[in-house]
Amino acid sequence: MRTVVLTMKASVIEMFLAVPQINCDVKAGKIIDPEFIVKCPAGCQDPKYHVYGTDVYASYSSVCGAAVHSGVLDNSGGKILVRKVAGQSGYKGSYSNGVQSLSLPRWRESFIVLESKPKKGVTYPSALTYSSSKSPAAQAGETTKAYQRPPIPGTTAQPVTLMQLLAVTVAVATPTTLPRPSPSAASTTSIPRPQSVGHRSQEMGEMDSWKPGSVLLDEGLVPKEELSTQSLEPVSLGDPNCKIDLSFLIDGSTSIGKRRFRIQKQLLADVAQALDIGPAGPLMGVVQYGDNPATHFNLKTHTNSRDLKTAIEKITQRGGLSNVGRAISFVTKNFFSKANGNRSGAPNVVVVMVDGWPTDKVEEASRLARESGINIFFITIEGAAENEKQYVVEPNFANKAVCRTNGFYSLHVQSWFGLHKTLQPLVKRVCDTDRLACSKTCLNSADIGFVIDGSSSVGTGNFRTVLQFVTNLTKEFEISDTDTRIGAVQYTYEQRLEFGFDKYSSKPDILNAIKRVGYWSGGTSTGAAINFALEQLFKKSKPNKRKLMILITDGRSYDDVRIPAMAAHLKGVITYAIGVAWAAQEELEVIATHPARDHSFFVDEFDNLHQYVPRIIQNICTEFNSQPRN
Repeated sequence: MRTVVLTMKASVIEMFLAVPQINCDVKAGKIIDPEFIVKCPAGCQDPKYHVYGTDVYASYSSVCGAAVHSGVLDNSGGKILVRKVAGQSGYKGSYSNGVQSLSLPRWRESFIVLESKPKKGVTYPSALTYSSSKSPAAQAGETTKAYQRPPIPGTTAQPVTLMQLLAVTVAVATPTTLPRPSPSAASTTSIPRPQSVGHRSQEMGEMDSWKPGSVLLDEGLVPKEELSTQSLEPVSLGDPNCKIDLSFLIDGSTSIGKRRFRIQKQLLADVAQALDIGPAGPLMGVVQYGDNPATHFNLKTHTNSRDLKTAIEKITQRGGLSNVGRAISFVTKNFFSKANGNRSGAPNVVVVMVDGWPTDKVEEASRLARESGINIFFITIEGAAENEKQYVVEPNFANKAVCRTNGFYSLHVQSWFGLHKTLQPLVKRVCDTDRLACSKTCLNSADIGFVIDGSSSVGTGNFRTVLQFVTNLTKEFEISDTDTRIGAVQYTYEQRLEFGFDKYSSKPDILNAIKRVGYWSGGTSTGAAINFALEQLFKKSKPNKRKLMILITDGRSYDDVRIPAMAAHLKGVITYAIGVAWAAQEELEVIATHPARDHSFFVDEFDNLHQYVPRIIQNICTEFNSQPRN
């Protein structure tokens, strides 16, 4: 009898504590209640239910999707406790429990998801209050109620309808775009250089973030931003098909004049709008040069097109000479750093705008920038007339600077009034990441196959020294699926694939794999090992990768190496041959790519192998950088 009574009691309590059920697509921002328990259905792991953030989620997220991402629920659904918290300045995306959450620069409100354990003395709503009368939950049988003002003493509380809430107005600041100056307002005459040094204008800092206004929460009203369809849309995450880190080098020299400077700024604003700036797509910063360069804002200062355009409007001209070379050096050394928002895997792009011609040389600074992996584009406006050519410091400067001299990286317009015509071709080119050749450096563009002698004459201790040599070389490269990839073969009379190019995609994993390679012991069939590496490693190399073979041996081969070495050369595999102790130097020269003096090395002891790491890396990079730029 006691059991029956207890069961009935529990049923009655559960009946009165009914838990609202919601659909997978319900966002936390649509629910007004600050803390509530809900029941999620199965299937909310689906990627169509967007989630923003990790642990703390933006209120634009799917409630149930966030619950799965956080691990409180699995894909079968269940009950959760949701608690609203303050908005965050940024939300970081991550992959967890089968859900890929997205990043978001900022949002007005957040929430966390907990297990559905009610607090003692806290009453949770059995029917949720929504910011709209037609809530998604209604489709799942959920009943909604009108949101009510707190009663004023001595009065009767009346329900506030949705139309009444929408009638509440708030002042919202809207950014404006600088109109393009009319052609009649600008001068078309180039001013000969050099010029006098102009004044420096004050640096523009990051703008205050605009946040929509809201009605008074202490009056029991819903924030208008929750009711506005437009404001519910989050700031764009950017175009993922154009994920680049872009720096504009703008001409602030005295000769350009104020009106043409405004035309230049208008192009920047148009580019910012066309690119769809965002953390998942392109990011853009601006550096102005005159006598000296200065950064107006870096890659992480403004992470959407709207804020970026507003900041561009406030840039003022610095004046001075047109020291482009100095500006390129500044960007190479300072701009593309992690602290400034530079992202691994996003190509670095610099667009240099030049009125007329530079007042310093650009060739050497540009070469160093290209070797750092920076894609340099030039937009030149109004070149030197015949009577002005005496002032040109470096003729044909643009072709000496850009990544390739095939016309892809340079745009020229005869007049400032034609500058707007460069918008579409420029945006198309900077987003064509497959053609951004300078993003490929000697350290991030190769498939490197180590062919390691594991014969009996090497011995266990020396074999460990060889592996350390392989490790030291590997550490110099940028390792990933899209950057440099590493593979390894060990050989004696026979051959063994230790790991292929597609086995590991991070530097720590590669270094651990090298440590785990076990010493084999046996004879020395170097020719057969080269053939094996060609078939098992380099046959699976990506078409756009440089193919490098680094062979380490301590003795003369028992088989012929000439034909396998020739096969490697014909297949475009650049071969470095490193011999130790009893290795035959004439055999190393046959194996190595021509010229042998740059690709074959001999050391008398295993312990001296490490001395050759810098030289091998230097030769690899010198050879890479000597490729023609056309």
